[in-house]
Amino acid sequence: MSGTSEQVIKPGSTIGVLGGGQLGRMLALAGRALGYRFATLDPTPDSPCGQVADQIVAPYHDAEAARKLAGMSDVITYEFENVDAGVASMLMSESYVPQGSELLYTTQHRLREKRAIEAAGVKVAPYREIRSEDELREAVQAFGTPCVLKTATGGYDGKGQWVIRSEDEIGEAYETLSRAKTELVLEQFIRFEKEISVIAARSPRGEVRAFPAAENIHVDNILHLSIVPARAPAEVLEQAERMAVRIAESLGAIGLLAVEMFLTRDGELFVNELAPRPHNSGHYTMDACRTSQFEQHVRAVCNLPLGPGELLTPVVMANLLGEHVAPLLEWMGDEAGLPEGVAAKVHLYGKHEAKAKRKMGHVNLLTDDVNKAIAWVEQSPIWKS
Repeated sequence: MSGTSEQVIKPGSTIGVLGGGQLGRMLALAGRALGYRFATLDPTPDSPCGQVADQIVAPYHDAEAARKLAGMSDVITYEFENVDAGVASMLMSESYVPQGSELLYTTQHRLREKRAIEAAGVKVAPYREIRSEDELREAVQAFGTPCVLKTATGGYDGKGQWVIRSEDEIGEAYETLSRAKTELVLEQFIRFEKEISVIAARSPRGEVRAFPAAENIHVDNILHLSIVPARAPAEVLEQAERMAVRIAESLGAIGLLAVEMFLTRDGELFVNELAPRPHNSGHYTMDACRTSQFEQHVRAVCNLPLGPGELLTPVVMANLLGEHVAPLLEWMGDEAGLPEGVAAKVHLYGKHEAKAKRKMGHVNLLTDDVNKAIAWVEQSPIWKS
């Protein structure tokens, strides 16, 4: 079916989701509470989203499978940005994809993404496109070390990048990352005090809202904790939210746009990356905000009025990786050791195999003091595995 900016996709309709992972699962669970039906396309049988939606088992690039999804759906969205942009573009001519393919095309490529952020009037870390080892050597000399070499496409959770700490590493870094057969980009290393993210939502009617900024702590390049309110001055957090809204408006985003930023010691903010979808750092909203990021995404792509996003309680979101599942399940038998004033809300994703470093779920710790919740995570046997 075709859609317009004025079209409202009412409850009772079917939302098709390209991708069947945990983000699609939580999206479907939130949307079902509003009365929507869901279908998903994913190559893994009984995927996390497929457990709560009708699933088409096929590769993401399978055009016929995508057409089948379109035939089942009144509106189509995607749950991760590595969905084939060509398939998304094809679907636009045969179904209603309010997010379109342009933003997907932009955010799948680091150079295009950085240029789009700059066009919105927002700062990114200084960078250069790298087309040869000689260009890399010249750029490293200009930026100094450390600096970060990244592939322009692909890569997540620290993959597809190399922190160059001395000029002796240049040859190996270039040889290793150039195997990806994509453009490379070198970024000046930002000596940041904190990593912050803001998730903004925008609807076809032009309504825009941002969730409170989260302070993010990573371990081995994988998000470990999101802390809200972020421990930074209020004026910095307000600026971060304004920046996310400005980017969402400039890019004409529909649905959610996660904006990851670096905060320097002198209070300067640099945008690091964008993600046009629900985001790991927004999982805290499921229990701590008036509207979750997943409900907000459904509202945005269906052109319903956006919900209020304000924080109801301070919260610390802790990711659960494969190695954390067994101790978590043991702890859940009595949930002992939680300090007074901290409540734990557990979310597991229904993945069949608990592999090390694989995201299997998260815990939202609702608290009267984020430092109390952080201390509990640090001493809990769950995250010592």
